[in-house]
Amino acid sequence: MPKQSAGLLIYRRRARNLEVFLVHPGGPFWNSKDEGAWSIPKGEFAEGEDSLEAALRELKEETGQSVTGDFRPLDPIRQRSGKIVHAWMVESDLNSDAICSNTFSLEWPPKSGKFQDFPEIDRAAWFTIPVATDKILPAQRGLLAQLQQLLAAPQNG
Repeated sequence: MPKQSAGLLIYRRRARNLEVFLVHPGGPFWNSKDEGAWSIPKGEFAEGEDSLEAALRELKEETGQSVTGDFRPLDPIRQRSGKIVHAWMVESDLNSDAICSNTFSLEWPPKSGKFQDFPEIDRAAWFTIPVATDKILPAQRGLLAQLQQLLAAPQNG
């Protein structure tokens, strides 16, 4: 069974632009990577765990912030690693400058015997869809397309 993650595709409308909230992974591997490195806030969840609750928990752990609203499920996507990502779209306006991420410990430099703590997420930002398409992990681009399709579709009664 492939690993599964749950996350939130948070969006807002600014003037004529649709913007999405993305996070950049922390740690030395991602330090100099930008295009194709950003992600929706997400994390793994256990079998039997409610994936929306996991997505809300992961947002809180990665950013220190919470959202409420009308959560609409998106079709799951598969990342290059094989991990399945379950995501929900929700309209909200988080402060990207006020994130407070949990940390992880990593032996750094490799084989040095020294462990350092790094933030799971080192920054967050709002991007328009064209910019987000360049910034987000390639496998997650389908989530952006789904968001646009659902927002363009007429609402049912």
